[in-house]
Amino acid sequence: MRTALTELVGVRYPIVQTGMGWVAGPRLVTATAEAGALGILASATMTVEQLRAAVLEVKSRTDAPFGVNLRADAGDARERVRIIIDEGVRVASFALAPSRELIAELKDAGVVVVPSIGARRHAEKVAAWGADAVIVQGGEGGGHTGEVATTVLLPQVVDAVDIPVIAAGGFHDGRGLVAALAYGAAGIAMGTRFLLTSDSTVPDAVKARYLAAGVKDITVTTAVDGLPHRMLRTEMVAALERAGRVRALAQAVRRASGFRRITGLSWPRMLREGLATKHGKDLTWSQVLLAANTPMLLKASMVDGRTDLGIMASGQVAGLIEDLPSVAELVTRTMKEAHQARATLP
Repeated sequence: MRTALTELVGVRYPIVQTGMGWVAGPRLVTATAEAGALGILASATMTVEQLRAAVLEVKSRTDAPFGVNLRADAGDARERVRIIIDEGVRVASFALAPSRELIAELKDAGVVVVPSIGARRHAEKVAAWGADAVIVQGGEGGGHTGEVATTVLLPQVVDAVDIPVIAAGGFHDGRGLVAALAYGAAGIAMGTRFLLTSDSTVPDAVKARYLAAGVKDITVTTAVDGLPHRMLRTEMVAALERAGRVRALAQAVRRASGFRRITGLSWPRMLREGLATKHGKDLTWSQVLLAANTPMLLKASMVDGRTDLGIMASGQVAGLIEDLPSVAELVTRTMKEAHQARATLP
């Protein structure tokens, strides 16, 4: 299936595996690339050295194109960009809008720049700055998310920009791919669906928790870091939502202390990183501290399997997913479903 996305990045199928922290490592990305879709490494939860090693590992396993997801506001963003350029990574994706200068640097090196956005105005801004494509995530998507549904946001963005638009939020099968193409998208991006594959390194017990969830078990909460965050309703989420400010602050300090021991960060550095997430929002001190160590709350579940101590970011589609195929099986099935769905159209 050829679309503007497949032509732009050189993959066989218009499917993107998103850069999920602690989940999208070399194993999942390699499997995705080998299956003919675009796999994206999540670098926000890696050190610079770990990122370089992960890129080299993927390159040693496949010749297919893949990408790296970056935080544009990271203090070492340029070091990470240099790795992408030096190692010939095909795609750089961003969780936040990169600067005009960063986009230009990547494009001059032949790297395809694909920011993720959640509003039409953000898509218009990065398109004007030279982005090659955008991933548009509607409110159904997991992790930090907005209030506008994909079916409303996607056509807005498609009409507003003249670069390929990749639809995210609420996709898990071939019917969704055909629906996105009908809206004018060039492909779909999926996170939760790729997390729930046999190639994902997420512990089996955690995957079972996702598979057991119904649509109503997936919530949006601001209790974690003050920003709307879609995730499974777990013991941790319930405790955070019940906790008053004093108790929440105490819990946040305790977890932040653990994060300091792991990372070696100073308290001032942690507070600066937490405050950087405020973006003008009225966050409590507990939320500032939790924002600084939210990656560790995700690690507790996604790596350590401690759903009682961590959070489980999730798209609403988790309530519809019932199996754990390999990535190759998932991509093949999705494309088969897509061709079948197109054949039924008048």
